[in-house]
Amino acid sequence: MNAIHRVLDPNTPAESARGFCALGVMTKAPRAGEVKTRLIPPLTPEEAAALNISFLRDTANVISTAVQMRKAAGKDACGVAVYTPPGAEEAYADILPPHFVLIPQRGGSFGERLLFAAEDLFKCGFNSVCLIDSDSPTVRPEIFVQAVQFLYSPGDRVVLGPSDDGGYYLIGLKKPHREVFERIDWSTERVFDQTRERAKGTSLEVKLLPMCYDVDDPVALRRLCNELLGKNSRDEIALETRKFLNEIVAREGRDRIWPV
Repeated sequence: MNAIHRVLDPNTPAESARGFCALGVMTKAPRAGEVKTRLIPPLTPEEAAALNISFLRDTANVISTAVQMRKAAGKDACGVAVYTPPGAEEAYADILPPHFVLIPQRGGSFGERLLFAAEDLFKCGFNSVCLIDSDSPTVRPEIFVQAVQFLYSPGDRVVLGPSDDGGYYLIGLKKPHREVFERIDWSTERVFDQTRERAKGTSLEVKLLPMCYDVDDPVALRRLCNELLGKNSRDEIALETRKFLNEIVAREGRDRIWPV
């Protein structure tokens, strides 16, 4: 397997980035035992890595749809994978669409990685940046389109997509505002509220997107199964994830991942 995606260098601005909004999904190379570990059990390490791949494919497909919708409206956006560890570029060859570009993550803490990702994408020449998690495969393309629209509108602001666990699945910026990533209690239910307060404290307008949810524990996995496999499921969302979950249920029954 060979890497097929161009890797951006923040030290060399890319002319192709100018005028674009970067829709950057934060991702860790999907290796068994290193991703989605809070879902082990009920999943095996190999299944958790496969589910992570399904999430990433679905998120990338939604980003791609949003990019096309924005292009039709005359506003350009670009799909980016902000990945770790450096050197894992080949892992994304058969996961991401060919038009995605890559940029490596930097930093130790999660807040640092988000901040440095935003700073590096702005250095590459993007006019605005959205950082998106890879744990929310049911977010619809219209939400990303709305985020881009907020960032194209005049005036400085922060865009937040709240998760119902108190975090956020998206943060959008027109400038690399360091303060919205500082003094945040990461991985707690206070992340969204604290980020919003940091933004308001620097007189930044805050635009909110619809609330969604992350899938990072067994309770959220059951919720996802209800949404994708239940009687009221919508066939048009999270197709890769739906296929993966259906395969487990068809092979073993539902009790392990989706108990009644």
